[in-house]
Amino acid sequence: MRRCSGSILLVVVLLTLLVSNPHASAQVDRIVIAAGTDEDHALQAITSEQDAQKKLAMYEEFVQKFASNPAAAAYGNWQLSQAYQATGDLQKALDYGDKALVGSPRNLDILVSEAGIALQAKNNSKLMDYAAKGGEVCLSVGKQAKPEGMSDEDFASKMKEEKESVQSSCDFLESSGLNAITSETDPKSRMAEIEKFTAGFPDSKYQDQVSNYAMYTLGPGQLNDQTRLVSFAEKILATNPNSLTALLLLANHYAEANSSAKAITYAQKAIEIAKADAPDADKSRKLSAGASHNIIGWAYFKQDKTVAAIAEFKSASGLLKGQDDQQYAGALYGLGSAYAKLSKLTEAREVLTEAVKIPGPLQAMSQDLLTKVNSARAKGK
Repeated sequence: MRRCSGSILLVVVLLTLLVSNPHASAQVDRIVIAAGTDEDHALQAITSEQDAQKKLAMYEEFVQKFASNPAAAAYGNWQLSQAYQATGDLQKALDYGDKALVGSPRNLDILVSEAGIALQAKNNSKLMDYAAKGGEVCLSVGKQAKPEGMSDEDFASKMKEEKESVQSSCDFLESSGLNAITSETDPKSRMAEIEKFTAGFPDSKYQDQVSNYAMYTLGPGQLNDQTRLVSFAEKILATNPNSLTALLLLANHYAEANSSAKAITYAQKAIEIAKADAPDADKSRKLSAGASHNIIGWAYFKQDKTVAAIAEFKSASGLLKGQDDQQYAGALYGLGSAYAKLSKLTEAREVLTEAVKIPGPLQAMSQDLLTKVNSARAKGK
């Protein structure tokens, strides 16, 4: 017996679905056919037909004749989908593909085919539907129970082979899902696609990118939904406790909500994960740690723990200098504010003089504070 290919040509073997196996609930659907059946004879006749229009009509007749056989109908509809894709009628191709998935819903070959059509049609909603469903299937591969009588070694080898056999399909579906998100212009639609993606690919290699899109989409200027934003970040941490993006988002959210204890907890966790002082620490990790120190600095500042705030702002400015001008300016402004609060006017003047050189939203605030510091220094003479 051989597996049916995704092409119009068919190697004819017994028609069945692995899903009929009582242990196959977590497996991938595959359509296979055996010679000698009515389906076999009908498909051989279709394969022999050279006229494209006649072949389409024969497949239409095939799916109607064998409608009671889910596997046969799935295969016929899949071939119709590919045929209409070849003619450029992408909507019909998607429609027939959906019919194929009714009979073989966990078939990665069909899901990949449909994702390709949706990508071609620039239909992000359908593309994400296929990608997310495929992600669920990919996640289940290799997780079925070990059959009785099979050794642990043989079972491990079998699971490895299964995973390797679907890897290219899973990679394509995962990257297609990311494509749908990045090309979506409507915030509501984009967020719906992000939620489907994270459900289908909870351990995605694109998790940080998708999380960043979610934060942007739910943030000011887009949906501006803080409740949903926090909920999304917490879901990310539930599957990936080391997500710097989610940790920073929650730290910043709770800092703005004047919940200093929670802000500090999340920011300290981010610093621990970033390991900014490690030899291999890249710009992203240094920025994450710097922003976290900044958040903690302001939290301490609001709690009147000014000495502790100064230490945090110093750490932040050291990490952010030369990495991100605006965040660096924020650390300098915080440090200048803390020094001024303790009447360390010389130190405040030094850091604020550097801060006012950086163009941006904090430049005027830094200049205003510097003016006050210089005035206080003059009065103190």
